[in-house]
Amino acid sequence: MSTFVDTNILVYAHDVDAGRRHDVAAGLLRQLWDARDGVVSTQVLQEFYVSITRKIPKAISRKDARELIRTYTAWRVIGIEPADVVAASEHEERYRLSFWDALILTSALKANADRLVSEDLQAGQRIRGLHITNPFEE
Repeated sequence: MSTFVDTNILVYAHDVDAGRRHDVAAGLLRQLWDARDGVVSTQVLQEFYVSITRKIPKAISRKDARELIRTYTAWRVIGIEPADVVAASEHEERYRLSFWDALILTSALKANADRLVSEDLQAGQRIRGLHITNPFEE
C-alpha cells in the first residue's frame, strides 16, 4: 500500500503552532516512515518549501527547510511532466477541482497510490481506485 501525501499534511506536521492538526499530521507521517509507503511529488516539495519558510507563524530557516526536503526524497517522489499538466487540466474540468489540486490528484494516480491524504480534497471520494482521506476528520 502506498500513501500520497498532499502539501498541507507535510506543513502541519512541521508547524508546531498548528495544534491538533500538527499532532495528527506528525503521527501520520511517523506511520508512513515506519511503513515506508509515503509518496510525494515535486509539486508537493516545492509548495512545502515555500509554506514552511514563508507562510507559517514560526517559519523554518531556508537551510533547515532544504534539509527537510532532502529527507523527504527518501520517499518515492513523482516528477511532473508535460503530459501530467494536460491530465491535470482534464481532472480539473471533470472533477471540478482547482488546477493545483488536480495536479496533486494526477501525481497520486501516476504513483498508483492506494490513498491520497489531504485536507483540501473531498474525503471519502474514490477516483480510479484512489481513496481520498482527510486525517483531520477521522
